[in-house]
Amino acid sequence: MTTCKPIHKSVLHRNCSVLPPPPDISPDDHTTEANTLLGTLDSAFLFSYAAAMFVSGMVAERVDLRYFLTLGMLFSAIFCYLFGIARTYGIHNISYYLLVQAGAGIAQTTGWPGTVAIVGKWFGNGKKGLIFGVWNSHTSIGNILGTIMAASFVESDWALSFVYPALVMGAVGLLVFLFLPPEPRSVGIVATATAEPRPSRSDDEEEQPQVIVGDQAANLRPNRHSANAPLHPPEPEEVSESTALLRRPSGTSSAVSFSRALAIPGVVEFSLSLFFAKLVSYTFLYWLPVYINSSTRLTPQQAGRLSTVFDAGGAAGAVAAGLLADRLGAPGLVCAAFYALGAPALVAYSRWGASQYGLNVALLVLVGALVNAPYALITTAVSAELGTHSSLAGNSQALATVTAIIDGTGSVGAAIGPMLAGVVSTSGSWSHVFYMLIACNILALLLLLRIVKSEVVKLRQERRLNSPRIVRIE
Repeated sequence: MTTCKPIHKSVLHRNCSVLPPPPDISPDDHTTEANTLLGTLDSAFLFSYAAAMFVSGMVAERVDLRYFLTLGMLFSAIFCYLFGIARTYGIHNISYYLLVQAGAGIAQTTGWPGTVAIVGKWFGNGKKGLIFGVWNSHTSIGNILGTIMAASFVESDWALSFVYPALVMGAVGLLVFLFLPPEPRSVGIVATATAEPRPSRSDDEEEQPQVIVGDQAANLRPNRHSANAPLHPPEPEEVSESTALLRRPSGTSSAVSFSRALAIPGVVEFSLSLFFAKLVSYTFLYWLPVYINSSTRLTPQQAGRLSTVFDAGGAAGAVAAGLLADRLGAPGLVCAAFYALGAPALVAYSRWGASQYGLNVALLVLVGALVNAPYALITTAVSAELGTHSSLAGNSQALATVTAIIDGTGSVGAAIGPMLAGVVSTSGSWSHVFYMLIACNILALLLLLRIVKSEVVKLRQERRLNSPRIVRIE
């Protein structure tokens, strides 16, 4: 649903169910007023999403994720449908749209913590960056398909741009209910631990505070043969279908509290960094079609389709960031590198993006990759790794809670960004919006400096341990 309404911002002021054009004001004044109301609708969705995300993650750790995701998708489909039919029935009450948007925001919070937790349970710790990088491309693909679907009806009947995605969401929700196994235990698969050779570490190295996530973090987890980590987890009990409804399978660890999840080293830094990363990403998501339409001679439909190039670059960037994070074992360093390269890319797009169509496409791919890569890495692989951190003493039931904390904090930035962009673009110019985005990109980088420093020290230590020693023979 979030990909539909941005496409309509360029045309809703001409045929707007939310704000019918009064006869006594000019079209430009009406456009400004309509943009203000559309920005309010954005905020209703995004702020409700951000607030509910913190609760949703804790709920997800305590219920059956198959039912949790199914209900979330069905309610998301209902609210998306309700937004679309408002045009069909001529509903002009702004309160209706605000309530629908707030309900949609709450319903959609079930998706991210639930799916990240499921993928994290099904895949091990090895190559988690690549796995999540490929998996996370679904967000960009969904944005592209949703944008194309919305753009197909934007100039004829924009209500259909909400009705058809609602039908798709409902159908996929049914497939999730019928076929999704939320974890290996649900299909009778019991993981067994195998002893892996690990390099010996000194006592000083073992006592270092853990702030690094990725492959290095796996080496610092408690020994699998300890009392806290039995070699063979207990067999799942026989549970009837009715008893399993909205309940965790037995034999699993209890969910951790919000405060304990928040105290995991690295959660706060990555959460605050994601605040600014999602602010930049969602500003593009919500305003890029409008910017392209206003800065070029493209129609709203053409501008909407061109904006999908940004998501295509984001999918490629997510995979590249995952590969680098796996190879280096330093996701903080990878995110910082993308942040550092993202600032000059934003400058280049603001200055030369609108000059030529081909250059616009090339720069959008680059900006999409650099802006979305750290956002994707933090919300997936980093969240999953922190959700099974060594400080939890083997308890893996923090996946959804940690994911919700990180993504919820980022969603606050996602809510603020589009709102600020609307104000800044109205009172100033689009160049000021890009200055704001560049500043946020730099702040996201600065917030990771402590983790980057620790990761660099870790990499140097490992290089010294792995470097061949030359023995002089007299």
